[in-house]
Amino acid sequence: MKITTPLFEAGLKCITKCFLRSLGETGTGNAYADWVRTQAESYRKAGMKDLLAGAADDECVIGSPGAENWKTAKWRLAVDLVARAENLESSLHAVERSPSEGRGQPGQFTPIRFIFTNKLNRDDKLLLAFDALVLSEMLGRKVGLGKIIHGDNHATPKVKISALAGEVRKLTRKIATMLSTPSPPDLVLNRHCAECEFQAQCRQKAIEKDDLSLLSRMTEKERRKFNSKGIFTVTQLSHTFRPRRRPKRLAAKREQYHHSLKALAIREQKIHIVGSPELKVEGTPVFLDVEGLPDRDFYYLIGIRITTVQGAVQHSLWADSADEEKRIWADFLNILSEIENPVLVHYGSFETTFLKRMSDRHAAPLEGSAVARTIKSSINLLSIIFFTGLLSGVFQWAEGNCKVSGIHMVRSYSFWRANHRLAP
Repeated sequence: MKITTPLFEAGLKCITKCFLRSLGETGTGNAYADWVRTQAESYRKAGMKDLLAGAADDECVIGSPGAENWKTAKWRLAVDLVARAENLESSLHAVERSPSEGRGQPGQFTPIRFIFTNKLNRDDKLLLAFDALVLSEMLGRKVGLGKIIHGDNHATPKVKISALAGEVRKLTRKIATMLSTPSPPDLVLNRHCAECEFQAQCRQKAIEKDDLSLLSRMTEKERRKFNSKGIFTVTQLSHTFRPRRRPKRLAAKREQYHHSLKALAIREQKIHIVGSPELKVEGTPVFLDVEGLPDRDFYYLIGIRITTVQGAVQHSLWADSADEEKRIWADFLNILSEIENPVLVHYGSFETTFLKRMSDRHAAPLEGSAVARTIKSSINLLSIIFFTGLLSGVFQWAEGNCKVSGIHMVRSYSFWRANHRLAP
């Protein structure tokens, strides 16, 4: 079976996803995955149209040129083509041909890939390197550079293929070995699951197996270590927890995170709090939740909930564009300035980063003012409280004390959401 671009792309994220795609299986669907696929296809088509518009008709080829047309090529640009070499097949978005620089010198071929995001990650570059590898093997000549056209501004960085070739070959060998084996690879849940169309069925299988990868904070290295000790399930791990009295010299240090305690909480369906977290709020608690687009480095929503004598007051500050980000930041500072002794409370480091970036990017509150002190002394609940479990939970705040009800597995940065209800 050939290793195609969709299989290679799936292998970058998860070898199980690659295996399921090789069988032709379709997942139960994922709204985010569908949206990404639509955006990617739309951006690719628009990009190819722009490339063709900027080139002469007699210099363009749409579709795959004939094998003889590669070596004696007269065209300068080919779009929407397929390259094949042995057990590899790549769907190239475009290939740019540069004429030879001298007699006896072959022309240079540069693969081009379209990525709709404003920020590139390593997987994007590895996909381009896969294109270059297949093209290189098909032509029998080195392809040293590739281009990625990406983002709203159509930035076009060049990528050195040689730096990525080893990683691409390693993954293709891994995929080839997997395809030649009739049995499926070991199922391991990972971060990609949240945006995968096979999420529901893989998670169901993991639950049936009681697999350790259900514990999202556990790394692959830790999982292998437990496996080497004969521990393969969450239930088995739960029986290994032993509470120990801490030495006085370590009393001031934060208790470490225990996977075994989390497993115990799941098995017993109880909340277990590690250590004795202390939380003092001297002033008016202001619950903060921020939403943004990391790809564009843009914050579009600031959510605030304030507890007053009359009851809870909520503010939702929206920015429809990056130009409005400064406005909602100013509105946020104005709201804080009207509160007596405000204390910002949030869940996770996302808001901590937001406060720092906005102070640097836009007008920071006056140094020494009550608002400036509030921002510098914000409270991140996640850094104070550790708790475990599987079911959804609710944080409730009353009279300056943090009360936990229900069971929740820490998986997102959001704290304020629909009356403090955390998304499961």
